[in-house]
Order: sequence, then C-alpha cells, then structure tokens
Amino acid sequence: MKQASEVGPDPVDVRLGARLAALRAERGWSLGEVAERSGISKSTLSRAERAEISPTAAQLNRLCAAYGRTMSHLLGEVESAPALLVRAAEQPRWEDRSSGFVRRSVSPPHPGLRGELVEGRLAPGADIAYDRPPVPGLEQHIWVLEGSLAVTVEQDEHHLEPGDCLRLRVWGATRFRCAGPEATRYALAVVAP
Repeated sequence: MKQASEVGPDPVDVRLGARLAALRAERGWSLGEVAERSGISKSTLSRAERAEISPTAAQLNRLCAAYGRTMSHLLGEVESAPALLVRAAEQPRWEDRSSGFVRRSVSPPHPGLRGELVEGRLAPGADIAYDRPPVPGLEQHIWVLEGSLAVTVEQDEHHLEPGDCLRLRVWGATRFRCAGPEATRYALAVVAP
C-alpha cells in the first residue's frame, strides 16, 4: 500500500491548478495582483497552481470572484467537454476535506445555457462562509433534500428542512451550515445573470 507521500496529486487538482495559472496569465496578472484581488496569500496561490494543495471552497470562491466565474464554470473548465447527458457515475465531484463539503456537478455548465444543477453535501458541523459571490447577482435556488441547513444571506439566517427551498440573488456574503446532527444534502440550482 502506498503512503500518502507516495501518492501523486489528484488529477482534478492538477487541471484546476493549470487552469488557475492560465487565467492569471491571460490577464497578465502577477501572483501579487491575484493575492490582492482575492485576499489569498501568494504562497497559497502558487501552491494551488502547482497542485501542491487543493484550494478550500472559500478560497475557490474568492478566486472565482477575482476571475468573474461561477465555481461550476471554473470546475467545468477543468473537466472534459460537457455532454448533453451526464450519467451519475460521470458527474464531476469535488471535495473540500477541511470543511466537510462535497460538491457534485449534476448538470455542469454548458455553452449557451445559463443554468446548472449542483448537489451539495455538508458533514455534521460543516460551516462554509463565502465573503462574496463569484458573480454578483448570481441567482440561486437551494432545495434541501436531507438534514437541516442554515443559510445566512448577508445578515439574515434562514433555517431549511427537507423539502424547503430558498430562492435568492447573491450580492454579498453567504454562509452554509449543517444545522443538525445528521449530514445535510441539498440541490443548488445556479443561474448566471
């Protein structure tokens, strides 16, 4: 059995790092400029671009805001070309191990379409705060499938139980928290403005 130090970086992290480096190069930005725009240190950015680390959900959200992309759009760019039919076994999955968040792109972004569907899973106690939306005015529909979810939109906290749906446009800070003793699973419909 291989030790953790012998296992190479995750292929998705390698493609993600390469895409982040390409986005920075396309804009002619230095690591310092991206750090200033995102609030993420130059060393962390450099390590993420080299796939030495996987960015957290909050860091990825900040990078998406700096580059004007939704998280699904960015993650969709590191996957192969989107298909019309995406089988469950082929749906891209991304995990933020530090926060207990798993994101599955059920209906990934597709050229010419503004909407996408994501499944989110939060482990008990998971709490993710985003300081800004990746794209201002992003429309979201959050439908809880299992467990309890507390969603804070700027200063207002909403408690959602299975079957509840919260609809909003995101302009400021948001927070997603598993509000019960069981894991939370929810569907997130995202529509670009």
